Amino acid sequence: MSYQTEQSPERVEHLFVDQRDLETRLAATSPDLAAILERSLAGRAPTVDEATELFALQGDSLAALVGVADELRRRAVGDTVTYVINRNVNWTNVCFVGCKFCSFAHLKNSPQAYDRDVSDVLHRIGEGVALGATEVCMQGGLNPAMPDDGYLQLLRAVREAYPDLHIHAFSPMEIQYGAHRMKMAYRPYLELLLETGLNTMPGTAAEIFDPEIRKILTHDKLDTASWIEIVTTAHEVGLPTTSTMLYGHLETPRHMAEHIEVLRSIQRNTGGLSEFVPLRFIWQNTQLYAEGLVSPVPQGRLDIAVYATSRLMLDGLVDNLQSSWVKLGRELATLSLDAGCNDVGGTLMEESISREAGADSGEYTSAEELRSMIMSRGREPRQRNTLYDLLDESDDGHLAGQPTNHPAGGWSGSLPTP
Repeated sequence: MSYQTEQSPERVEHLFVDQRDLETRLAATSPDLAAILERSLAGRAPTVDEATELFALQGDSLAALVGVADELRRRAVGDTVTYVINRNVNWTNVCFVGCKFCSFAHLKNSPQAYDRDVSDVLHRIGEGVALGATEVCMQGGLNPAMPDDGYLQLLRAVREAYPDLHIHAFSPMEIQYGAHRMKMAYRPYLELLLETGLNTMPGTAAEIFDPEIRKILTHDKLDTASWIEIVTTAHEVGLPTTSTMLYGHLETPRHMAEHIEVLRSIQRNTGGLSEFVPLRFIWQNTQLYAEGLVSPVPQGRLDIAVYATSRLMLDGLVDNLQSSWVKLGRELATLSLDAGCNDVGGTLMEESISREAGADSGEYTSAEELRSMIMSRGREPRQRNTLYDLLDESDDGHLAGQPTNHPAGGWSGSLPTP
């Protein structure tokens, strides 16, 4: 259910019609909290202990946190809010892992199982390109019937058909599986993918890094150390990645703070994270909910606290904080733009993973709708590419010469030359 149809949302609209200035908001909080927030404004990001407190805020304290997050967003990237015209292709839902938070995957003999052939994938990408897509994002289940070099075959076919399209594909879990199938270490496998045409990787399959929570969610499909190794190695060979966190299930505020601390450490070491995307857990059709392991967490307060705290924790490290209209619904995603977010993600055109879990916000939002969402908060919408270079929208989505130096006009990471 989206925010609009959630039975018991914790409404947060009042936070965004609050006319008090930031100084007044800070004065309405406790001295200890005000000190944490003032240190953030002075460039000292919250510690894990401090962030644990921030994730749980409500009332006047949450209003102060939102105000600080909005100010840090303005300093980092200005008043531009970006979006990307992209085409998701979830090319197979056949998967043997059995993660309890996932409703997308099916065993190969299931009536709902599918495995799209290359011609189908190329046709779907072509639909996106016809609508101006600059990026294709490809992820899928772990299909035992895939050839050992299946990811390479798919990548090669897409690159040959669309030589100029940005290919953003293969989660760390898929990298682990593909490397295992080809009996290769991560580094040479990632180098081979890069040479074959992969441009960037999604930093999904992160869920929550805490090992006990992770074991319940995923059966240890990909442990935290392996996720870190794969993502770090990707950065080292010249493949930027995004980063994510799944929240709203079994985690505590401490788990979230520790999760982002891991991402901070990676970014300090590699500079390879282009964005952070907090992803709300969609509970309706999951095994976790069916087994009574989770209770629905109302939308609203938690989401805003997660986005705002993320902005504070990642200040100076990861400039781009993306709100997910698929997970939150368009109304709450729009409000989150005043809580530290500067990006609304992509048009997608297909997003089966959230839909199968019970999300009801659809699989496609047009560029016009995304622009309308952004302008409703008084912000400037701009189309970007995958690495946050702003595009000349009057030229069919092509870059206008060199990337701009606008603070919201590019990813600020620093990868080695492969």
